[in-house]
Amino acid sequence: MTEESDFPKSIGRPATNALVAAGYTELNQLVGVPAKDLKKLHGMGPKALGILQAALTERGQRLG
Repeated sequence: MTEESDFPKSIGRPATNALVAAGYTELNQLVGVPAKDLKKLHGMGPKALGILQAALTERGQRLG
């Protein structure tokens, strides 16, 4: 993908690509999005979801 995102690099390329393909390009866009919806994205696994939640928690935010 050529689009830039601010997702943690540690979630991996497949998870990053899945998020970008779904229209998410910034971490703050995931605030309130249900984890069960993100799990449906091809390439998004429990490890990536945990990393995303941890990154949001650092900002005082969370998944839905």
